[in-house]
Amino acid sequence: MERTLIILKPDAVKRGLSGEILSRFERSGLKIIGAKMLSPDYEQFFQHYEGISKMVSRRGKEAFDVTLEMMQEGPVIAFVLEGIGAVALVRKMVGDTEPQKALPGTIRGDYAHMGFDYANKEGIGVPNVIHASGNVEEADQEISHWFSDSELFDYKTVHEEYTQAKKRTRK
Repeated sequence: MERTLIILKPDAVKRGLSGEILSRFERSGLKIIGAKMLSPDYEQFFQHYEGISKMVSRRGKEAFDVTLEMMQEGPVIAFVLEGIGAVALVRKMVGDTEPQKALPGTIRGDYAHMGFDYANKEGIGVPNVIHASGNVEEADQEISHWFSDSELFDYKTVHEEYTQAKKRTRK
């Protein structure tokens, strides 16, 4: 089974969107195998955004700085989801990184709307509610960065028979 990391950003937590967002993932058939609320320090976010995802080279130092500042405005909720094609499914459900371009029905399309141009003009990070791993390799690195093995759980859900394509016997 594939795993991916999700971080509900301070804007999602402060707006009370955590339960709604989590339930969307569960309803899609993904299983939560680890979750925690925390207030990470600069170093934790630095390793996440630059050490793993190389944000400075992709988006520039200014975008990196405002993102780290925004991420420290309050607690976050990090969780690991597991399921078939979890990374791609979550990326589809989350929507475009720039909320202004995110389609209705996606998490960012439903709960955020700001564009990069406006945020850049104001010198702020884009409140886009959620972080989702970009690919399987990044997901593995991010999960290891945020969770120890003892914080991840293996258990069966009642709906796995239908969401994990296991062969069913006819009765």
